[in-house]
Amino acid sequence: MRATTLASDRRRLLRRGLLLEYVTVGWNIVEGIVAIAAGLAAGSIALVGFGIDSFVESVSGSVLIWRLGSEVAGAREAESIERIERRAERFVGISFFLLAAYVTFEAVRSLLAGDRPDASLVGIGLTALSIVVMLWLARAKRRTGEALGSRALIADAQQTYACWYLSVAALAGLGLNALFGWWWADPIAALLIAAFLVREGTEVWRGEEEPGLEA
Repeated sequence: MRATTLASDRRRLLRRGLLLEYVTVGWNIVEGIVAIAAGLAAGSIALVGFGIDSFVESVSGSVLIWRLGSEVAGAREAESIERIERRAERFVGISFFLLAAYVTFEAVRSLLAGDRPDASLVGIGLTALSIVVMLWLARAKRRTGEALGSRALIADAQQTYACWYLSVAALAGLGLNALFGWWWADPIAALLIAAFLVREGTEVWRGEEEPGLEA
């Protein structure tokens, strides 16, 4: 009876994780399209980087849907689930590094060229809303990942936290530019976020060494 209850609880957690990932993917696809369009229109590297992060988050969420869905369907053995878990975790780590490299390159280019982004009211509204949504998703995914003992889901929650930080930085850059004409605030905000992404990517990549998180 206890084993049945534990299995039922785990299935419930898996379904919750799946729901959170579906919400993540859906939200980020819309967010990415709007952010990149608004960023290109305004010439904002922070906003474009924010939009690209949204698409990375969508791909990462899709990998997690694959991982969690495999266990819900019961189609794979424990060792196979563990391999999927590790692949998903590694993918999340790689995505941090790729995004950090792109944002750094574009931010440095923007600073050297003296590119002055236009004010973007759409970007300001989008990033402000994202701050609320991303924080809720990150906390919910981390709690669920810890309950499941899923390193990959916890790593994905960290990426969602990174998206939240990127939202804050992008909003700060956009706001300072719109209010005071401080064009350099946009690429500086992007560079700060790139440093954070490298740190988070490193931690995720080494995730297998963390105690107490075995699948």
